[in-house]
Amino acid sequence: MAASEQAPRTFVVNSDFGGRIDRRAEQVRQLRARRTRVEIRGRVCMSSCTMFLGAGDVCIDPDTVFGFHGPSFWGLALDQPSFDYWSGVIAEHYPEPLRAWYMDRGRYRRTGFFRISGRQIITLGYPSCSVQS
Repeated sequence: MAASEQAPRTFVVNSDFGGRIDRRAEQVRQLRARRTRVEIRGRVCMSSCTMFLGAGDVCIDPDTVFGFHGPSFWGLALDQPSFDYWSGVIAEHYPEPLRAWYMDRGRYRRTGFFRISGRQIITLGYPSCSVQS
C-alpha cells in the first residue's frame, strides 16, 4: 500500500494522570508530525495529559474529566522564570479561550485540579469521539 493509501494511525488516550511536561510536549509534537488521530477516551485526562488537546486531529469522549493545574517539579514550586516558561509550554497546546483562562487562572492552582468535563471541552470546537473505538 502506498503511503497516501495507508489507514490513518490512531492513538487512544485512556485514563492518564500526567507526567513530565517536556516529554509530553515531545510526544504531542511527534503525533502532530505523523498526523496521528488522538482519541481522548479515558475516565480522566489530568495534568500534562491535557496537552494532547494540541495534537491536531483530536476527538474527546464527553465523559472524560480533564484536570488542570500549574507546572511544578513533582509538586514543588518552581522559581518564577521556570513557572512562566512551563506555563507557556502547556498553554500553547490549548485553544482559545482555554489558553487565556489557563494563563490567567488555571496555572495558579498548585494543589488539586480545576476539573472540566469533556462535554465542556467539546464546546471549544473539538469533535466528540464516536462510540466505536
